[in-house]
Amino acid sequence: MKYFDLSNLRGDVFGGLTAGVVALPLALAFGEASGAGPIAGLWGAIIVGFFASLFGGTGSNVSGPTGPMVVVFAGVFASLSGDPALVFAAVVLAGILQILLGVFKMGQYIRLVPYPVVSGFMSGIGCIIIALQFSRLFGHEPSGGGTIPALTAIPGAVVDPNFAALGAGLLTLAIVFFWPKNLGRFVPAPLAALIIGTLASLVVTGAPILGDIPTGFPAFVMPGFSSDTFAIVLEAAVLLAVLGAIDSLLTSLVADNMTRTRHNSDQELVGQGIGNAVAGLFGAIPGAGATMRTVVNVRTGGKTRISGMLHAVLLLAVVVSLSPLASQIPHAVLAGILIKVGYDILDIGYLKRAHKGPRWDLALMTMVLGLTVFVDLITAVAMGVVFAALAFVKQLADEQLKQFSGKSRGSVVTTPEERELLERAHGKITIFDFGGPLSFGAAADLGHQVRERVKNNTSAMILDFSRVPFVDVSAARAVETIICDASEAGRIVYETGMNDDVRRTLSGLDATRCMPVDTSFEKRIDALRAAVVQIEKAAGSVGGDSSTSVAEKLETPA
Repeated sequence: MKYFDLSNLRGDVFGGLTAGVVALPLALAFGEASGAGPIAGLWGAIIVGFFASLFGGTGSNVSGPTGPMVVVFAGVFASLSGDPALVFAAVVLAGILQILLGVFKMGQYIRLVPYPVVSGFMSGIGCIIIALQFSRLFGHEPSGGGTIPALTAIPGAVVDPNFAALGAGLLTLAIVFFWPKNLGRFVPAPLAALIIGTLASLVVTGAPILGDIPTGFPAFVMPGFSSDTFAIVLEAAVLLAVLGAIDSLLTSLVADNMTRTRHNSDQELVGQGIGNAVAGLFGAIPGAGATMRTVVNVRTGGKTRISGMLHAVLLLAVVVSLSPLASQIPHAVLAGILIKVGYDILDIGYLKRAHKGPRWDLALMTMVLGLTVFVDLITAVAMGVVFAALAFVKQLADEQLKQFSGKSRGSVVTTPEERELLERAHGKITIFDFGGPLSFGAAADLGHQVRERVKNNTSAMILDFSRVPFVDVSAARAVETIICDASEAGRIVYETGMNDDVRRTLSGLDATRCMPVDTSFEKRIDALRAAVVQIEKAAGSVGGDSSTSVAEKLETPA
């Protein structure tokens, strides 16, 4: 395939220009919310948008500052006291980490984050954005960064509003929420809100405005850190890199669904990393794949990387020529636009239906949401993934134990000959079918399940490994316990269907040390025949002597 596909040039041009128009007010708002200033938001959209499209792995993806990335970057900006060398060192390092994630093929693993975790932290970020902008809607600036100071500032802002700012903010909210869809095809709601809200504030003065915005090209920022600040910079970089990767790959999945294509996750991470690394060198805020801008791009015809690059070129033209006009934009107007962004990030669809799904998923989503809002994002995601993994292992283990115990649907015995042989044994043979891979969660209870099923008169046990592709150390130790317990109880253990990998692992860990010789068979029916012959032979040798049990006659030395 050609790197630049010109077959859809007209659609790419229209899609890119439309996405650029949508991105303009959002880039200004995100830049202002980040603490680095609106011009940093615009340059973030330009640089990340251009390089991520040029080098990325999703043709229709449009990248730039996003709500989740801005929330994290604002925290980084505050924690590093706004020092450009430290702040943008974290951004450059985050970009390098994303490149490494792509080079080492980690994209497929990042997409494995469970949906309740993604839903929880995305909804949490939506709540944070709304909380941070609520006071600005009333014309006040929250003292201090973070969610808690923003929440505590809300009552004071509501009691003592700046009515000019509040009017502009409410007008903005009305436009972004209720702008007619037929007009939205020509003028997107955020851009209409930006223009109308700013014009209204020129008539009713008194609302705080952005003020002077630099024009021209950005200056080079030399990243730097000391031994005292390296740990803080590295932690911030890891958080930005991981969040940007998740955010981008989720957007890529949305683009795939709309275009019926398949993106390259690892290449997408490389592209995002290059974009963020270059953005950090020029004092621009980091970005990721932007879902709303990508959807707009696809719906208006964009399909290839050309559309995302053109979106950045349009913003570049705006920065060079129209920045002085942006100085009159009120803070409240940008706050109104961002509140709508926060609302859109909330996973309203899942929140409405969550009570109808598994309760554990709802609890997991709620936990992640709470940790995102009141602790930090990295803790929320880490805890969410750990708890989701533990829950999955528990469900898998329960199902494996259910099948192993014979309580699942269907009988272990599948052929008439097996039933006939078991009837001849008069209940003295018990078959254990492992049913599939053995997780470490199920391994701990395997011995207990055997003891529950084995009856006092059982003389032989058949362990069927035919559906076990591999075993780990936990499973090997569980098998060892089962075999040795049976040997101590005087029962013969037969194994069947074991592949070479499983046999090699069990032998290497000496898990079959209690196993009698010549009791391994390729097919279960052969093991069952051998067990019946052994039992009948033992019964014949016992004869009418009721004082000696069959188990004693069958006892095999370890």
